Amino acid sequence: MSDAGEFIDLSLQREGSWRRADELQSRLEMEPGGRGLRFYGTSVGAVRGTVRDAGRRYPGLSHDQVTALSSELWGSELWGSELGAAPVFERRLAAVVLLQANVKLLTNSDLTRLEGFIREAQVRDLVDPLAVDVVGPLVGGLDMMARVRADSVLDRWVREPDAWLRRAALLSPLLALRAGAGDWDRFVRHANAVLGEARGTFDADADGAADRDAVSRVLAEMAKTRPELQFTSVGE
Repeated sequence: MSDAGEFIDLSLQREGSWRRADELQSRLEMEPGGRGLRFYGTSVGAVRGTVRDAGRRYPGLSHDQVTALSSELWGSELWGSELGAAPVFERRLAAVVLLQANVKLLTNSDLTRLEGFIREAQVRDLVDPLAVDVVGPLVGGLDMMARVRADSVLDRWVREPDAWLRRAALLSPLLALRAGAGDWDRFVRHANAVLGEARGTFDADADGAADRDAVSRVLAEMAKTRPELQFTSVGE
């Protein structure tokens, strides 16, 4: 248990509310990853504030310290909490916020860690910010050679049976596209890879919903900010 990890965990517990915890549990247990989570009932704003406070209390964290702390928060050890040994949603969200705040420190090799987080998360409230605010900016900030390797990882995610990795790959370019950059043609190829006939081996009901929702989210945002971009689906 690191000092920073203990500070964040105790702060999250102090900011918690049993009523909010019940509401979160009721909402997130509808998704696969939500059923195995515990909840402190800490608001999103309080989670972000706690991570900011930790950054002031423990300034200048290195890449290795940031990634180690993110894994510590993501894990299931509750350091004596009465909740028992299970992952806590707010701690996992704090790990996401920590990575968002330090995304410039992250490298191509960190995609392996992020892939593990996404596979384990299986809830939109964790997968989506990981994809949009961590994976996307990480890949966008790489040099050319590292970007090629990272793009190959995302190409693999698109072909994965795991619906959450496919969702993450689809959502990862959203910030860049919203800002007027990004590779629209690549997004269209990825979207068609998961929505077209080639994905017949996936469960169209259980998994396809996450795919379709991700594509719909990107298209809805582009319709507002970049209406000139056109999406042509497989079969059109």
